[in-house]
Amino acid sequence: MAIDPASVDWSSASRAAYLLRQTFRYEYPEPIRDLNHRLVVIPPERFGDQRRLWHDVSVELDGARLENRSDRFGNMIVDVFAPRVPDAIEFVAEVSVERRAAEPNRLPDGWLADGYLLEPSLLTEADDAILRAADDLAAAAEWGLPLADRINDWVYQSMTYRWGSTGVRTTAAQALEMGAGVCQDYAHVMLALCRACALPSRYVSGHLLGQGGTHAWVEVVLPTGDGTGDAIAHTFDPTHASRGGLGYVTVAIGGDYSDVAPTSGTYLSGARGRLTATKRVTLIEVD
Repeated sequence: MAIDPASVDWSSASRAAYLLRQTFRYEYPEPIRDLNHRLVVIPPERFGDQRRLWHDVSVELDGARLENRSDRFGNMIVDVFAPRVPDAIEFVAEVSVERRAAEPNRLPDGWLADGYLLEPSLLTEADDAILRAADDLAAAAEWGLPLADRINDWVYQSMTYRWGSTGVRTTAAQALEMGAGVCQDYAHVMLALCRACALPSRYVSGHLLGQGGTHAWVEVVLPTGDGTGDAIAHTFDPTHASRGGLGYVTVAIGGDYSDVAPTSGTYLSGARGRLTATKRVTLIEVD
């Protein structure tokens, strides 16, 4: 039975469980061939305090084939292959997850080996304006969580949420120059600033209870300092000036949005497809 999130005292909640259902329907004006599609919609089996209980991905098309794999970030990728799509194809993803409070997302020694946490990506390359802001922020706060908090607040105050003002290829520098964008732009700007300040950080794609579409935020990865070489991934949501909480469900991580786009693919045809997407996240248990 669904629980109204507004009725929950989230400050005292210790556990929450969710049901997530997403659909992606593509319609084409003429048949297409050799569809090779990529879905990043299923959370990993474990991610910090989050645990995937069960999941299912289905495709409404005869002859379609599904294959699961992991990418270099550990995300679950569902590849869909279809030799021919007459006029439409629909993907349905369902998953149940639970989260528990006060369990940090601890990363084992070797967490910096990949390098993407500190390297600018195509969408997070810093321009002069970002570098100047990074210098000012680094001078005003101690490296680590204090600096990450300062950057999180600065991005929130410097941007205005404006749907339709940016696209999936908009860079952090472009979004900051406009001073507007959506959650992925807020995340990209924060990532650009963090990496310019030598704060290891990564892009997170997922869902926020009560939000309509897929949400995006940032994890800043900092050493535990306990001699193990391990690190803790700390959640920051610059769109809401938040430090996260049980209402966030992580699906995938990467260097920027391009690594974790929920739905993407290729096919042979001159026709352009039309996408219709739906999402429902239901709170089913809370302690």
